Amino acid sequence: MKYLFVIPLLSLLLLSNAAFAADPIPAGNGPDPAKLVGRWLRPDGGYILQLSDSGPDGSLKAEYFNPRPIHVSRAAWKHQEGYLGVFIELRAPNYPGSTYTLAYDALRDRLVGIYFQAAIQQQFEVEFERTP
Repeated sequence: MKYLFVIPLLSLLLLSNAAFAADPIPAGNGPDPAKLVGRWLRPDGGYILQLSDSGPDGSLKAEYFNPRPIHVSRAAWKHQEGYLGVFIELRAPNYPGSTYTLAYDALRDRLVGIYFQAAIQQQFEVEFERTP
């Protein structure tokens, strides 16, 4: 039940990487993308998402660990209807195009959203919490 607010958030992000194809909305129209920078832990599995270098063009540097590094083929942020969204695509053995479509929850300082596990064609609700 804790994810009930995620569905409206993600519907605004269109639940796909297509939402990240257009030019980003200028930073003045939503939360500061610098808030994404940091180390994020997915507590249900110990996965780590390290985000840095959020550029004004929607670019984002991402590293993903499970616990070893997994290749991130694409990372982007975008303002969408006042929310700050993140898209991550993984390309590695056992991660053939798996994706995270996340929204920044400023009230709880969390990233929440959907993980698409491409190898098994299933979606999972996920949450990342910021770690020191």
